[in-house]
Amino acid sequence: MEEQWALGEPGLPTISSQGARTVTHRMDEFALLLGGPTDHVLLKTAPDSNFHAYLVDFGIALPQAHAVGAQQPGRTVTKDILEDPGTLAFLRDLGQKGAYLAPHGVSDLEQEVAERCGLRLATSPADLCKRVNSKIFSRRLADRLGIRQPVGMVSESPEELSEAVEFAKGVLNDGRKIVAKDAFGVSGKGVMVVDDQRRLEWLERTAVRSYSRSGKTGMILEEWISKVKDLNYQVLVAKDGSVEFDFVKEAITENGVHKGHRIPAGLTSAQEAEVRSAGLAIGKALAEEGYRGVVGIDALVGTDEKVYPLTEINARYNMSTYQAKLQEAFMQKHSCAEARQYPLRLNARLPFAVLRKELGQLMVSSPGDAGIIINNFATVNAVGEPPKGQKHFDGRMYAFLVGQDMESIAELDNRLVRKLAAIEKGETSQA
Repeated sequence: MEEQWALGEPGLPTISSQGARTVTHRMDEFALLLGGPTDHVLLKTAPDSNFHAYLVDFGIALPQAHAVGAQQPGRTVTKDILEDPGTLAFLRDLGQKGAYLAPHGVSDLEQEVAERCGLRLATSPADLCKRVNSKIFSRRLADRLGIRQPVGMVSESPEELSEAVEFAKGVLNDGRKIVAKDAFGVSGKGVMVVDDQRRLEWLERTAVRSYSRSGKTGMILEEWISKVKDLNYQVLVAKDGSVEFDFVKEAITENGVHKGHRIPAGLTSAQEAEVRSAGLAIGKALAEEGYRGVVGIDALVGTDEKVYPLTEINARYNMSTYQAKLQEAFMQKHSCAEARQYPLRLNARLPFAVLRKELGQLMVSSPGDAGIIINNFATVNAVGEPPKGQKHFDGRMYAFLVGQDMESIAELDNRLVRKLAAIEKGETSQA
């Protein structure tokens, strides 16, 4: 979806891995934790039966899961749906019954599914979602609302680009760094730290060439902020335009790439109040734009303890959106939680029943326990088998860790990492 929004838009150079993309496409399984028994979730493949039973055994009310007829690992589930007559016919039947389509986000492809099947979109149309999701939109909105943000400039024309570059030169001359962002980068892509004049000049030449080819330029140059933590918070803009602040969490990132969340966010009461105030103001402004639906907002806390409440708006669900059910079910007796992803290098498919047995006592056995809950298993075996000429394939396991404090969760995380390393080496109880 993010790639669809970025089509035809100028951007910074990026490198994409097909293997990583295949794993990302299996994050569709998170949707099992959004719906209820009367809802339907469309997936690339049916969930592992033991993983499905594992969630049900906790009393989690799951939606009805439907796998597309012929999925391709390199395609998103939306593209699979559009190529599958059987699934389209099933959706047309739901459309006639008045169903809504509530996708992770709405690009032209998700909107096409809705239109072809007579489904009503539960959120805003694709063009509005794309506009709101632009980092340029976020920066201009923060300016308009008076929300604190790093000093910087937007460039959407050659004239603005020249002004922004001159601003950046001044920052570099003062010994500080600049961050360059394109409008539609995601997960660390489309972001570049600039710390010398030569790189800035290269960046300017790249933007000028892009404009000469496409007639477009869209970039932000802003001062680098030294931070102590990243934040992610969510607001909901309801159909009537009212705004609800849902939560704020600390975002775990590595090199700009999202890795998970910590709950609670560890903010002071004043910092949390500032985030909440900004979120409600942003939601109100988006409602006035006609936007409806979930909004995820990225923010940060600087080393000066100041909150920068708006670094980016995500006009879609966020990873934290899919954790709400787990928080309700497993945090009742625990004050802290951490959601993380764990890379796995495997030489053969790993059944869920085997993984569950190997993790043993690390796993939560009932909602009142401390421990880990696996909340996406499809990503573990997303590639399926080692590519030709290789002895392994890379998967990813997502887990939700609960405990009384962050120290106990850190110990749980360490034990889990060691156990997964043993599984990778084949050092299991069955070996």
